[in-house]
Amino acid sequence: MKLSIVIPAYNEEESISDTLRLLYSTMSKYQIPHEICVTNDNSKDGTAKVLDALMLEIPTLVYYTNPGPNGFGYAVRYGLERFSGDCVAVFMADLSDDPEDLVKYYNKMLEGNYDCVFGSRWEKGGKVVDYPAVKKVINRVANFIVKMVMGIKYNDTTNAFKLYKRETIEGIKPFLAPHFNLTIELPLKAMVRGYNYAVVPNSWTNRKYGVSKLKIKEMGSRYFFILMYCLIEKYFSQGDFMKKSTTPQKEVSR
Repeated sequence: MKLSIVIPAYNEEESISDTLRLLYSTMSKYQIPHEICVTNDNSKDGTAKVLDALMLEIPTLVYYTNPGPNGFGYAVRYGLERFSGDCVAVFMADLSDDPEDLVKYYNKMLEGNYDCVFGSRWEKGGKVVDYPAVKKVINRVANFIVKMVMGIKYNDTTNAFKLYKRETIEGIKPFLAPHFNLTIELPLKAMVRGYNYAVVPNSWTNRKYGVSKLKIKEMGSRYFFILMYCLIEKYFSQGDFMKKSTTPQKEVSR
């Protein structure tokens, strides 16, 4: 099963080289057929030049420049329309995600034939390194609200780092979220539409270079919109979008 890794990148010239080299070496070590699919989101720094050089070094790397509209969600969506694999993961350009965790996701999907594999930084075996205190409080409150509103047990919906089968991505379209709120749209739609999933512990490490693109003050209403959309679909779509399958609608495996 070919794995595609979609990476949105905006002004990541300092981080992208380390991220892509480590990803490629990890995938090669485990002999995982893959492609690394970067969306350069109209970066204003030297990200494109760095990617041009890395194309000569990493044979599985492809990259696109998103002409616009721009934003995290748009960049991820641009990649999700162009990947060639049988499954696809969203991975961060700043190396906050661990490629070894991606290997765990991939193997879990193969072992259980899951439609999705989600990570959790907050269950036993998960960890965070240098996580800003204020951001952590906001994260836990936001995830608690998502859990209560949607009636789910999963506790790390807001983290983008997740793995989906191609059929799952096709089944949860169309996408609405243009920004970081896409991080909750993808998994919540998968749950609501009946795709099964496994949860495994994963780690997160704060970026070494550059600044985070997430502006918390700007995102509250956008997250709320997507959350309400998924809630309405859950209770009022009457199964119109449900996965056509006899497999269980949800499955959480730790």
